[in-house]
Amino acid sequence: MERFDTTQRDDSAKIPVRRLTGKDAFRAHLTLVGGLALCTLAFWFELGRAEGGNELSWAYVFEWPLLGVFGLYMWWNVLDPQRQERVKARKKTKELAPEFHGMLSAWEDHQRELLAKQNGLDPDTQEESDSPT
Repeated sequence: MERFDTTQRDDSAKIPVRRLTGKDAFRAHLTLVGGLALCTLAFWFELGRAEGGNELSWAYVFEWPLLGVFGLYMWWNVLDPQRQERVKARKKTKELAPEFHGMLSAWEDHQRELLAKQNGLDPDTQEESDSPT
């Protein structure tokens, strides 16, 4: 069963949030606990072998914790599948501070004037031809 929430963003738009709940979330948690237990046991086993003289086991001593961290990352993505979409949407909707709107419009006007001069046009006639009639 999935739960639908809405989160408030800075630009007052609402994004639906889908998260795992109920039996599906319980299964995900149970899988994580089992995977982390397996990684911990395998780490402990390989650490004992490595300390006993098996040099190849040192690679596994570092591999099993990395697999556990990867399992945590995947568990987090399974519980909240739309998290990356919301992060991307937040990054896209950065707005300009109100005190800089005048500076932005002046810069855009200046860019239009430079483009008109580069094309050999009069900037005043360029603005009139751009306006819809």
